[in-house]
Amino acid sequence: MTSYTPAQVTEKTGFTIDTLRYYERIGLLHEVGRTAGGRRFFTEQDVEFLQLLRCLRYTGMPVAEMLRFVSLLRSDEATREERVDVLRDHEARVASQIARLQEHQDHIRFKIRLYSGASEMVPAG
Repeated sequence: MTSYTPAQVTEKTGFTIDTLRYYERIGLLHEVGRTAGGRRFFTEQDVEFLQLLRCLRYTGMPVAEMLRFVSLLRSDEATREERVDVLRDHEARVASQIARLQEHQDHIRFKIRLYSGASEMVPAG
């Protein structure tokens, strides 16, 4: 079984060591493994799970909702539909955010054309 040091996990996930400790302390991460000397180590499964958490966090899911989702993951199969609902709701928020960002980008591009002296000053649609 492959194992990773906290430093390797920070490289793979983009989280800081402080964030890893915080996530473990609040229960987003299950108890992380320890070597005989007491040093933390992470499994490939831990890294994959952290990558999911990174995706959710970087796309704006609040920590409280992440905790709810993780609690559902740790429950039995009966929570499958509820987990899917959490992800669908989050995906809808991400799609809305992307649409807003696209509108802002279009506005910025219009201003670039305007300030560059472009003859056509109709916003891109």
